[in-house]
Amino acid sequence: MSSKGKAYYFMISFFFLNLHVVFGQNQKVADSLAKIYQEEKLQGTAKLELLRNLSFNELNDAELSLKYAEELIALSKEENNDLYLFRGYLQKGHKSRQTGNLEIALDAYFKSAEAAVKAEFIEGEGSAYMSVADVYSVMGISSNAEIYYNKSIQLLRNTNDSVALASALLNAGDEYFKTAKYDDALQYFEESALIFKNVNYLIGTAYNLGNTGMVYAEQRKDDLAEVNIIEAINILEELEDYYPISVYLTYMSDIYLRQNDFTTALSYTNRSLELATMYGLKEQISAANLKLSELYQQTGNLKNAYRHYKDHIIYRDSLNNVESVQQMADLRSDFEVSQKQIEVDLLNQQKEKQQIIIIASITSSILIFLLALVLYRRNIFIKRTNMIIEEEKNRSESLLLNILPEESAKELKQNGEVQAKKFESATILFTDFIEFSRFAKNADPKHLVRSIDFYFKKFDKIMTRYGLEKIKTIGDSYMCAGGLPIASQNHAKDTINAAKDMINIVRSQLQSQDDLIHFEIRIGIHTGPVVAGIVGTKKWQYDIWGDTVNIASRMESKSGIGKVNLSETTYNEIKDEFPCEYRGKFEVKNLGLLKMYYLLN
Repeated sequence: MSSKGKAYYFMISFFFLNLHVVFGQNQKVADSLAKIYQEEKLQGTAKLELLRNLSFNELNDAELSLKYAEELIALSKEENNDLYLFRGYLQKGHKSRQTGNLEIALDAYFKSAEAAVKAEFIEGEGSAYMSVADVYSVMGISSNAEIYYNKSIQLLRNTNDSVALASALLNAGDEYFKTAKYDDALQYFEESALIFKNVNYLIGTAYNLGNTGMVYAEQRKDDLAEVNIIEAINILEELEDYYPISVYLTYMSDIYLRQNDFTTALSYTNRSLELATMYGLKEQISAANLKLSELYQQTGNLKNAYRHYKDHIIYRDSLNNVESVQQMADLRSDFEVSQKQIEVDLLNQQKEKQQIIIIASITSSILIFLLALVLYRRNIFIKRTNMIIEEEKNRSESLLLNILPEESAKELKQNGEVQAKKFESATILFTDFIEFSRFAKNADPKHLVRSIDFYFKKFDKIMTRYGLEKIKTIGDSYMCAGGLPIASQNHAKDTINAAKDMINIVRSQLQSQDDLIHFEIRIGIHTGPVVAGIVGTKKWQYDIWGDTVNIASRMESKSGIGKVNLSETTYNEIKDEFPCEYRGKFEVKNLGLLKMYYLLN
């Protein structure tokens, strides 16, 4: 049984364990409270509560959150406040587990339970034991995990903390899921689901639905699995809780792969990898890369299959290099020990000197031979690795050219960064599909993805035809620009021609009799100065900034169905070649009244 279903469950604890004062973490709260903390005016219980809230809500800096927790622990000990000592150790456990320090987390959780007992706080004791069980589960020690889940459940049944009880039942069910005891898992999920529903605790309901779906997926009950997982994902997206969605998406991929729907399976797995990378979930990054490798291998795309399998190995076997180094160190130590032993034998056994010398020589020769063999194999390994690295370098350069303009790619390789450049005149185009949100809400996801992909591929061809630069897609919106990264004189004209082709493609598909979803479209265009470049160190993307971009976006939002809306600047550039209709002046947020024109067909 895969361990996918467990990695994120400690997140539930963040919503109920901290004495029910807050039901979700909020970085803005931490930033606001930090100002009060710096004033150093609070004392006693007020300061303890401030530290608890700071540690709980600090999301961006794990070390800072731990600092607040340690200070809370120290101050609670000074004031003999066992209740806040429980809270301090609990926050230390949460943050330590979040950063991968499981042994420190386990120790903190046990101390949290001890403090809860002294404070006669049963809810806290039960919650601490649930966190202990969670850590044992992540460590793969299922027997210990089951013991502490049961202790937690027994304690929490004697309290009024319904959310904590339901969470303990949910996590215990997951432990049974890991060990393939599916009937037991479903029994626990059923009880926790009822409790979450009664208290209207949406995030708990979402986790229950997702985990139940995973059980059904393992049992090959795909219809039930898909219904539960999709409902869970929908709730989590509304709550903006993307952490567990990565796990559920992998199961959705498995479901569609069994139905031989490779495209949908691939889209789910790609999204799983994206979310896992965003949240640094190494185990799930490995699992998603392995799934992508399998998917590409089945379709004969060996290049992508190899790339993702290599990434899977990197995350799966991150300790292998350490083990290899240790083996080499052990071999070296054995050799040195044997040499010392030979010297001792020579001193203590003078009568057998000749024999010992012979034995020592043989032993040394064997060890030297072994070392030489190891070095030889290591040399072969290095050569093979260098070949693989060279091949991957070529692939990476090819991929970089597919992501960035050639000029920017060269600058990035040479300098490690790309300097932003200002273009005095560029033409920006935005598109938007009419009533896309309504279609997205009711449509089958795979049909929706196929439909958007159909149109965006055709738009990409238009970009190539007129020499425009595709900037990005945002949901159902498509953004491109003319006149960069290489300045041109005809960028406004080229962009207008591209817009006309886009309108014609969309219009020609409205009456098509196929299984795709077809939309109406509106387009907005504006011409002006922009700044272009690349930001960040991961997932590079060529992007543009400036008021010109904002105005082009406003032109799109003020456009009509099947229309191309032009700003006055763009109109003045192309009015001699393309017939247009003056619409009047329209109020635009933060920009006042702007003249607008419709491009006539």
